[in-house]
Amino acid sequence: MPAKNFLSSETKETLQQVLKEHDHPDIRQRALIFLLLNNGNTQAQTAELIGCSLRKVAYWSIHGDPERLDSFKDDRMKGNYRKATEEYIDLLLETIEVEPEKYGYEFGRWTTARLAIYLKEKTGIELSSTQVRRILKSKKYVYLWAKYSLKDKQDAVERGLFKDKLAEYLKIEKESSNLLQVWFWDETGFSLRVIRRKNWCKKGTRSNKRGDRRKGR
Repeated sequence: MPAKNFLSSETKETLQQVLKEHDHPDIRQRALIFLLLNNGNTQAQTAELIGCSLRKVAYWSIHGDPERLDSFKDDRMKGNYRKATEEYIDLLLETIEVEPEKYGYEFGRWTTARLAIYLKEKTGIELSSTQVRRILKSKKYVYLWAKYSLKDKQDAVERGLFKDKLAEYLKIEKESSNLLQVWFWDETGFSLRVIRRKNWCKKGTRSNKRGDRRKGR
């Protein structure tokens, strides 16, 4: 730990000016750390006075140079940190509504990790899956079980005619069960394709996914 009054009078005056006028709160805090240490406070006392962790004080005591204010900047301030732009967010919301297969992928659902990789390829902006999840949640998207459907394979006219015919059969069965009985069968099968379970969808809705399995059945 540096000795008391280790700062030169010029450096001390500069840090005091930074503490009063700098726009960024993190830079002001790092200047204050050195001013408190210069007054003879220990790192633990400095952390307690500022209301931050001891680890943060210890880190900047080593990596910060009070003679060079530029050393107070972290990677985000230096421009190495990339954040989502409006274009990135628009593309994310557009992509989440499209089946991955339409972009040539084998998997059947989007995860935040897959979205992060795809959007990095398209925009050059690299975000973590956690950051992508945070954006989706801020846009009222939730991760819910999908509802499977064969609607895309159905003929609306034929389906309507069949429903009318079935309703008539059920009516006859109810009135004269000795003349007619209606039985129902269902089918089952095995698929080598991974079943899509949860999907991102707008809050208050649930996405519909194809119920058929075209590959490896």
